Amino acid sequence: MLHSLSESIVVLIDLQTRLMPAIHDGASVVGQAIRLGRIARGLDVPVIGTEQNPRALGENAEEIKELCSMTVAKHHFDATADGLFDALPQGRTRAIVAGCEAHVCVLQTAIGLLHRGLSVTVVADAVGSRKVVDKEVAISRLNKAGAEVATVEMVAFEWLRSSQHPRFRDILELIK
Repeated sequence: MLHSLSESIVVLIDLQTRLMPAIHDGASVVGQAIRLGRIARGLDVPVIGTEQNPRALGENAEEIKELCSMTVAKHHFDATADGLFDALPQGRTRAIVAGCEAHVCVLQTAIGLLHRGLSVTVVADAVGSRKVVDKEVAISRLNKAGAEVATVEMVAFEWLRSSQHPRFRDILELIK
């Protein structure tokens, strides 16, 4: 299903400074999540963050925090168990999910959102785990559970729909 701007919300999960050095290709994961967040903000799609036990793992990277209208601190791996679902703006029915770790908090949060009736898209190039196999298996499980899998560029171009979108040139700069 193509992504609609008015239905979408971006959820950036646990891109925390103390966690990221352990993530395989962590700098790329954060970079792609920032791109996704900037594109979303440029198209008026809300962005919410989560932080797993921030006292122990630190806060999200500063660039991530700046993109988020709010950040939900949590202890459950499924952020919907710690208030994420209630924090979602009304009328947003498709969660575009990115972050870490793919096989723990991304997986459990995405499944939590699916169980609460939202459509979920997992952004494969903006999720990470310490081990590649964990990320790959998590994405496969999420796809089987009903989540769509996409990349940052797929989501961006689906939001734009056309090169005649009034913000096309601005967003294209973020995509390149």
